[in-house]
Amino acid sequence: MFGDILLPNVTLKHSGAYFESEPHRQTEAIQANATYFGNPQWAQEYLDFCHRDAHFRSRWLAAAGDWTDKVVIDLGCGPGNIFATLGGKPRLLVGVDVAPGSLELAAKLGYTAVLADAAHTPFRSQVADIVAINASLHHCDDMAAVLREGARLVKPQGVLVTDHDPQLSAWDYKGLAKLMWDARLWVYRAIRHGFHKTGSQQSWGLRTEVHHQPGDGVTKEFFRSTLEPLDFDVRVYPHNHRIGAEALSGVVGPAQWKYRIGNMLSGRRPSSPTSALSLMCVATRRAPSQPAAHERPID
Repeated sequence: MFGDILLPNVTLKHSGAYFESEPHRQTEAIQANATYFGNPQWAQEYLDFCHRDAHFRSRWLAAAGDWTDKVVIDLGCGPGNIFATLGGKPRLLVGVDVAPGSLELAAKLGYTAVLADAAHTPFRSQVADIVAINASLHHCDDMAAVLREGARLVKPQGVLVTDHDPQLSAWDYKGLAKLMWDARLWVYRAIRHGFHKTGSQQSWGLRTEVHHQPGDGVTKEFFRSTLEPLDFDVRVYPHNHRIGAEALSGVVGPAQWKYRIGNMLSGRRPSSPTSALSLMCVATRRAPSQPAAHERPID
């Protein structure tokens, strides 16, 4: 089933719909993600409503291409949102997560589901045509460790794509905007908004958001400084969520009014790339002896 992608001497335990790697470390963040995304109702809501629109599909197809006949490893796959949206017929589709409930849903969609820490996977280096990390880095204790692990798995000329992690500069709310950010949770709970319908759901959801707080998040420099030394050509695209393939041409796209207000109250221009909610990183591993993009001659 796994072909030859497993590390030597690794044996995965078959546990119902998914496989288990060696026992992974238990941190507060891992426990929170296992609880929140392992809850059958909450995981199903996430699968049904998150990252399922035409904008997301267009942007990801432009970034990674069709998954048909590719070896794809989806780190932090959750219940399988990316494949549920993109489709295709991968040669091998592996999903890694710490939440058993989500892995069971992902397995139903066609993933070979593996319970493992995304920073310490049981796979050999350079085995994947595509490594996908969507809306996952900011849920992890060490974002750079997970990004490096994803990079380790990419074949030469393969691609690593990350998306939907909060851009630090856009979420660094100040003054009144910070007060409004703090008050949003009570409002969401009162109107039963989104995934904040109960106190328990809200509480566990917040515990998973390790790096999604004002003053935290990802930056262009984070992706470049982590991946370029590992022989990747790196391109980073700021975007709001209602934008498709145009994001890869530098179009930021429209922001919802509440985020525009938050940026204005924080002294930032809402239409600026630094005010865009998320960063998409598209990193291609160079072939052996291929020079970095900035070192190549211009025709």
